[in-house]
Amino acid sequence: MSIVILIPARMGSTRLPGKPLADIAGEPMIAHVAARAVESGLGRVVVAADSDEICSSVRAHGHEAVLTGGHHQSGSDRIFEALQTLDSAGEVETVINLQGDLPTIDPADVAAVLEPLRRAEVDIATLGVEIVAEDEKTNPNVVKIVGSPTAPATLRALYFTRATAPWGTGPLYHHVGIYAYRRAALERFVALAPSPLERREKLEQLRALEAGMRIDARIVDAVPLGVDTPADLERARAALATRGN
Repeated sequence: MSIVILIPARMGSTRLPGKPLADIAGEPMIAHVAARAVESGLGRVVVAADSDEICSSVRAHGHEAVLTGGHHQSGSDRIFEALQTLDSAGEVETVINLQGDLPTIDPADVAAVLEPLRRAEVDIATLGVEIVAEDEKTNPNVVKIVGSPTAPATLRALYFTRATAPWGTGPLYHHVGIYAYRRAALERFVALAPSPLERREKLEQLRALEAGMRIDARIVDAVPLGVDTPADLERARAALATRGN
């Protein structure tokens, strides 16, 4: 497969303004994410940014960046614009959407998101982690995958929810928001209007399921630290304080 990893980044975070450029161990957070993506060894890595400031910082740290519009409502819309700019000839077959606020993500997990696409019927792949902390099972900020096993460490996603689901004895799975799209699937997805369940749960991936697209999730060992608040940023700084980049 011809693969590109696209990392959407915007300055306008409400809880942590200027988040992509937040300093972690002497480098902006977005540079750490790009470095983890490069370490996956999958192929070209490009930050899709909404400002010249982000682009300049990314390039200064040795990574590629492309400027996208400020009007996008989601990261998937932003990476689609970037894809059209970078690959107008349509040579890229697979697009990985890696969130720009995951500076500690394991490069092996970036690679793992491709595994479900080995099945031709899968349109979109993502990651999940078994929930072990009891409080996370009822936390609406922890998105759960409701799915059916299709292979070892792989679920076919039937639903995503902020509720505690499914009911009964058995594991619950935390959804990790990294996606691998077949190019045609990304093109179809961004052309769809927001769906009823997407609006209700505030989960974009439900748009794909409601449109009949198939999403499979690879189960990995740990949830990467997502940086959404100043406290998260301090945890990321502690985690990466001794890491060479």
